Amino acid sequence: MIYLIPLVILILIIIWLILVYNRLIKLKIMTEQAWSDVDVQLKRRHDLIPNLVETVKGYASHEKSTLEEVVKFRNSAISATSPQEKIEAENMLTKALRQLFALAESYPDLKASANFQKLQDELARIEETISQARRYYNAVVRDYNTAIAIFPNNLIAGLLGFSHKIFFEVEESQKNVPEVKF
Repeated sequence: MIYLIPLVILILIIIWLILVYNRLIKLKIMTEQAWSDVDVQLKRRHDLIPNLVETVKGYASHEKSTLEEVVKFRNSAISATSPQEKIEAENMLTKALRQLFALAESYPDLKASANFQKLQDELARIEETISQARRYYNAVVRDYNTAIAIFPNNLIAGLLGFSHKIFFEVEESQKNVPEVKF
């Protein structure tokens, strides 16, 4: 009978370890899935940008440096591999797009273009979807980071190589929603 107590304690500890491990794995997978959702929306944005640049180029071809900057940051965002690189590249792309829309303000014919208006509307929808996906991703990352940081989960997480995920934060200068309507 006295040998059963340590055995029961050992079984309870093993069950607890399995439950904690499974919860951490579930949260890790949720963060990866949430990042994938963000990535899909960012790809939609990337796919729209060449059309936008071409439309602006037709009206403001001598504004070459702004157009080249948008394309350069789009390509950087596409080629970024880690979430941190992608977040930094996306923040730079957002700044470049703001400059592009500010530039468009100087060209009344461009502002009146139906194609440009359509692209702006589509970009506004994509930006809202990106924002929603980013909020969900950040919520899942918060839950995951909390789960691996609390005691005693942190002991298990550290031993099994679970590490903190980064949040997809918008740079301070971009916290105001860009105005894309003219």
